[in-house]
Amino acid sequence: MTKLLLMAVAGGAGTLSRYFLGGIVQKLYGGPFPWGTFAVNISGTFLFGLVWAIAETRLAFGSEARAVVFIGFFGAFTTFSTLMFESGELLRDSQWALALGNLALQNVTGIIFLFLGLALGRLL
Repeated sequence: MTKLLLMAVAGGAGTLSRYFLGGIVQKLYGGPFPWGTFAVNISGTFLFGLVWAIAETRLAFGSEARAVVFIGFFGAFTTFSTLMFESGELLRDSQWALALGNLALQNVTGIIFLFLGLALGRLL
């Protein structure tokens, strides 16, 4: 139960961080391009990699602490960081086709399902 509570708190912190960072960046740069989302996704990916490397090499992060940080906080902050991390792991393991397939499949399918959801939502 404690792990779930900590994940919920970390998720709340990730959500608020995403909201504030994205909002600030979008206000600063404005325009039609989603600079706020871009900033969240790129900074989240960088921080995910940074914290993961530190956790692996310098800290004794158990599986519960990893779940709180990486699923709780980063999962709420940006799932893009998880997509990039998993694709990066495949590339590191020389699984080139799987990495490219993962990126292509998730991006193309995501766009298709976005438009399907929009279409269905407009019909209802």
